[in-house]
Amino acid sequence: MRKGFDPIYTSARKITDLKDMLYSGLALYGDRPLFLEKSKETGKYETVIYRDYVSDVECLGTALMALGLKGGNLSVTGENRYRWSVGYMAIVNGVGTVVPIDKLLPIHEIMNIVDRVRPAAIIYSGKKSEEMHEVAKRTDAVRYFIGMDLKPDEAGGRFLSYDALIAMGRDELAKGNREYLDAEIDPRATRILLFTSATTSTSKAARLSHFNTVSNMMSAVTVIYMDENDRFLSLLPLHHTFEATCGFLLPIYMGASIAYCEGLKYIVDNLKESGATIMLGVPLLFEGMYKKLWSKAEASGSAPKLRKALKISNFLMKLGIDVRKKLFHSIYEGLGGTIRMFISGAAAMTPEIAEFFRNIGLNFFQGYGLTETSPILSVNSDTDFIDASAGKAIPGVEIQIWEPNEEGIGEIVAKGPNVFDGYLDEPELNKEIFEGGYFHTGDMGYMDDAGFVFITGRKKCVIVTKNGKNIYPEEIELLINVSPLVTESMVYGLVDPVTREELISVSIYPNIESIQAEFGKSDPEFVEAKIRELIKDVNSKLVDYKKIKSIKIRDTEFEKTTTGKIKRYVHGNKE
Repeated sequence: MRKGFDPIYTSARKITDLKDMLYSGLALYGDRPLFLEKSKETGKYETVIYRDYVSDVECLGTALMALGLKGGNLSVTGENRYRWSVGYMAIVNGVGTVVPIDKLLPIHEIMNIVDRVRPAAIIYSGKKSEEMHEVAKRTDAVRYFIGMDLKPDEAGGRFLSYDALIAMGRDELAKGNREYLDAEIDPRATRILLFTSATTSTSKAARLSHFNTVSNMMSAVTVIYMDENDRFLSLLPLHHTFEATCGFLLPIYMGASIAYCEGLKYIVDNLKESGATIMLGVPLLFEGMYKKLWSKAEASGSAPKLRKALKISNFLMKLGIDVRKKLFHSIYEGLGGTIRMFISGAAAMTPEIAEFFRNIGLNFFQGYGLTETSPILSVNSDTDFIDASAGKAIPGVEIQIWEPNEEGIGEIVAKGPNVFDGYLDEPELNKEIFEGGYFHTGDMGYMDDAGFVFITGRKKCVIVTKNGKNIYPEEIELLINVSPLVTESMVYGLVDPVTREELISVSIYPNIESIQAEFGKSDPEFVEAKIRELIKDVNSKLVDYKKIKSIKIRDTEFEKTTTGKIKRYVHGNKE
């Protein structure tokens, strides 16, 4: 077995569950800022301190108990915001099992979740009001719909006001009601049900516990340095485990703070306004930032100067001289001026992008994990990293390569305290995915002698040629997507109707804005010619059996999950 990380930082506070995390943190960080959210009235970020957050959690939890909801499933849905976090924490710390619902789901998919888990209550934002009223018409399973933005005088029937429940809980606490405060937590019981984003198959509900989540956080902070002075900009969807664990629960555990982003087009503004130091993202986001920076440099004529500055900086760094913040001051200020770290997850990313951000003075870390592993399995650390890899296993986690082929590539399997107990109502599948005592991730990859994990692609996406060669689409896509001419791409197998041979094919959504800025024209014939030039260059870097034989140019984006992954099972049948 190749070893993962030993702890680098030993300051991880020992906690047994999320309730322990909340109250031990209260003693340490009670008067420190915890949440920052834009006020609709002032347009400025307003701060909630740790102590007031705990009070709101207690009030809402007490009210939910008083409504007779103890022991049930309860959902929360809506945009990233303070009241979402209060709802989640109130549910999970004594009321029942929290079931986050993707805010972008259409009504039929919401009903699929409701029919499967039958939540006793759904806490929802005003933007989900129409869907919640439709759910109420279709089922009696949901006893209460709790509107984050519903005014007390607008509530009625099964629809309750969040504000009214906070007031109700405060009154109950004043009367001495301690049912919620004294609720005991079983750290190993299922208290979080997370629905996977289903890029390749029907969505499944992963059963997670407090123990899974807190063990993951305690390990993560020993290999990447973060402290109470950090501020996270929260923009990835909170129903997803990457943001829920790493961008929500982890900052609370550390006594850091969380600023909510108003939306993707406000990232730069919100970075500056909030003073954020850390931002989590997905490859699609960072690739877009990288390409935009270079497109602006090309359009302004400053690209040669930027390339020269990178060479000078890298040379000086070898001599122990760091002038990055001075040389790249304008880029740094353009990203808000306080950001110090980007962390990428959810999919593999081109190593050149991580290298670029690090070269201009920003720490950039790529990790690997899944909903089923709470989510982190491996990560690159502050002091030990390979940008082309997903890092090493975090402390307490064991990663193996299952049945590797002659190239050392096999399925990535893992075990550790962060690994879930299985999917809800899937006994046969659960037996299959835990074969040999390890969780089988469905991802393919290999490990080097130092224990770094390299992901080659999804097991179900592998293209097998007639002579038995395995081709991993994601590896080829990384070579294509680094180009500023490309917004996104999908490599797939296309069967030749005559030879029955599977041809390596690609569908590309070009970056028209970038092409126009660089070449001064973007008519369809020119765009196709430039894309074909790009694929010719990519093919020159590939062995013969991996070369792309067929190209399709798209005029619309691919359909994706809310974490930016292309839904291959949708497009694979259409391309």
